[in-house]
Amino acid sequence: MFTIDLHLDLSMNAMEWNRDLRLPVDVINEREAGRTDLAGRGHAMVSFPEMRKGRIGLVVATQIARYVAPGNSLPGWQSPEQAWAQTQAQLAWYRAMEEAGELVQVWDRAGLEQFLDAYDSGHEDRLPIAYFLSLEGADSLVNLSYLDRAVAYGLKAIGPAHYGPGVYANGTDSSGPMGVRGLDLLRAMDQHQMILDLTHLCDEAFWQAVKLYKGPVWASHQNCRALVPHQRQFSDEQLKVLIERDAVIGAAMDAWMMVPGWVRGKSDPQAMACNLTALIEHMDHICQLAGSSRHLCIGSDLDGGFGREQAPADMQTIAHIQLLPDLLAKRGYGQEDILGIMHGNALRFLKDAL
Repeated sequence: MFTIDLHLDLSMNAMEWNRDLRLPVDVINEREAGRTDLAGRGHAMVSFPEMRKGRIGLVVATQIARYVAPGNSLPGWQSPEQAWAQTQAQLAWYRAMEEAGELVQVWDRAGLEQFLDAYDSGHEDRLPIAYFLSLEGADSLVNLSYLDRAVAYGLKAIGPAHYGPGVYANGTDSSGPMGVRGLDLLRAMDQHQMILDLTHLCDEAFWQAVKLYKGPVWASHQNCRALVPHQRQFSDEQLKVLIERDAVIGAAMDAWMMVPGWVRGKSDPQAMACNLTALIEHMDHICQLAGSSRHLCIGSDLDGGFGREQAPADMQTIAHIQLLPDLLAKRGYGQEDILGIMHGNALRFLKDAL
């Protein structure tokens, strides 16, 4: 079944993890055998061949580079200018993959329709994977003139924060309202008619953003606080606001967001019963809040700094996303609902936003 993934960190894996995503994941993992410099080494799940096996034809692909101010213990760059330079290296990689015939960037609705027509022709295995460019965490925007530059190269969505305190907003594991710079960023994004990704915003920033921002909003990779209590997850009240705004929400496949009690670096997916059935609990919770499946999508994040050690136990690679349709059917979802979750809801949203 044709599938859209609302969140993959492809360029981060290429440029920071030094992975050639044109290779099978088995080869990537063989190359990383014995390395311990990053969590998830040797456990990659995402590569272009696996995405094609899983019929993942369109992705929201990120640029990401965190600036860490003095006193911030998170990994990152020591100046916004360095963070910007890293995002530009990531952009250069996307362009190189376009030249290699692996990727094609979606700039507008006409380009999206052209890709869909080609995909429907029955030769999807020969087509480049389409990508829609998003910025995860806005720290790399040195000032708002850099936003203008990013829009010019095709940036369509921004999540103002990632982990910790950021330049424009506080994110996961931090708190506090947006300052003047964050509010100015939202106004500038609104003028550019961009998508605001509310994922990772702390509660105070979330409520400010949904009140101020008039354009389209989504949560690209997000699960439910009611099932796994943590500030990273959205409460039912937050999810209801997204539903009221006709947003889409991408169900995330990071184990600690799927099952309660997960301890990163220690817990085991099999022992914790972390599997796609557990993910469907989050998916169904969102659908029950909405009264329909209209707002649910997939935002796997399966290459977001972890691998098989912190992913659903019944998935060896991203291709196993194709297990979801049967599991959803067993849960009582009809074919129209399943098509919507796998791609239809995201397509509707993107066409409207573009």
